[in-house]
Amino acid sequence: MTERGPVVEAGVEHRFGPYGGQYVPETLMPALAELEVAWVAVRDDAGYKAHLGGLLRDFAGRPTPLYLAERLSELAGREIWLKREDLMHTGSHKLNNALGQALLAKRMGKNRIIAETGAGQHGVATATAAAMFGFECVVYMGEVDVERQALNVFRMRLLGAEVRPVASGSRTLKDAINEALRDWVASVETTHYCLGSVTGPHPYPWMIRELQRVIGDEARGQCRALLGGADPDYVVACVGGGSNAAGTFAGFVDTGARLVGVEPAGGAAVGRGIPGVVHGSLSQLLQDEHGQVLEAHSVSAGLDYPGVGPEHAHLADVGRARYVPAADAEVLDALQLLATTEGIIPALEPAHAVAWVIRAAGTAELPTGSTVLVTMSGRGDKDAEHVMKTVHLATTRQVPARASAR
Repeated sequence: MTERGPVVEAGVEHRFGPYGGQYVPETLMPALAELEVAWVAVRDDAGYKAHLGGLLRDFAGRPTPLYLAERLSELAGREIWLKREDLMHTGSHKLNNALGQALLAKRMGKNRIIAETGAGQHGVATATAAAMFGFECVVYMGEVDVERQALNVFRMRLLGAEVRPVASGSRTLKDAINEALRDWVASVETTHYCLGSVTGPHPYPWMIRELQRVIGDEARGQCRALLGGADPDYVVACVGGGSNAAGTFAGFVDTGARLVGVEPAGGAAVGRGIPGVVHGSLSQLLQDEHGQVLEAHSVSAGLDYPGVGPEHAHLADVGRARYVPAADAEVLDALQLLATTEGIIPALEPAHAVAWVIRAAGTAELPTGSTVLVTMSGRGDKDAEHVMKTVHLATTRQVPARASAR
């Protein structure tokens, strides 16, 4: 295994504090070097930016709305704004990254794309982009996730992708990434690995944050237009690997807004992890006393990951962002509350962010009258069957009286 030293070039983010880097087999170093060169060449290229901007506007449906959740705000006593990434084509923020990487792969002359997926949304986004560009596409997915995200598996296959179930390890996202990396080692000449979160070796955490920063940049402009020129007091997003949070935070990191990342209680890599290497980068990681990676747990397949993007580990270390856990039960309650008060069924991932807002609204953590931005990173269609099996929905659920006076 090779570890690239702390080389720093102007405008290139190899590391975030001590985190990040490249801890990969020697055979992958040429591919990562090729990817870095290609990304540096296009990130400020006017033609690439115009092409991607057009795709995000005309194909993906950007800009996504910023919506005031009035009934939820009334319940919470805080002004809660939702950044509606769930309204994008394919139903999640993942398409921002997939389109950017697919366009990059085309410029690099690749004809095959591989990806990993947990909740299936990144797999669907990658399969969508591959279909549009005419790439062969293979998506790796743990067997557990194949079962609990059957609808997204079907969608990927409809889009022409091959879904390869992974039977090793915990049969979830971590193991799917392992298999995708093995494929890439054997096929780097023709294949681009479209990694789905701000994890993995450099340049992935940096590149994917930059492709997702459209969320934060849009939201900051929308907030200032709607809040009389002000930024929100709090910016909240769920964190597994952390791509939607990284993109959202990027728009506010230089403002006075408090940044809050919400992790699953059973996979809180920032909250309970220690520094370690997983999937090619150094970050906070769930490990035992012998350095063995511990299995993460979450009711959400998209957050079922033992590590976190290296930038999040750095933001936590320097105190720029807080990372807090949300338990499965309160996440399921939050999903139902948002559905019944706002008519929005979120994916289980952003329901974590809503769960923290609801919990904190009863405490001094979130002062009365605060303005809160929550990124709705995906819609709940994909989780409907899983949620139906997990919870017992009351047939006469009552909306609290205070929330009914809209």
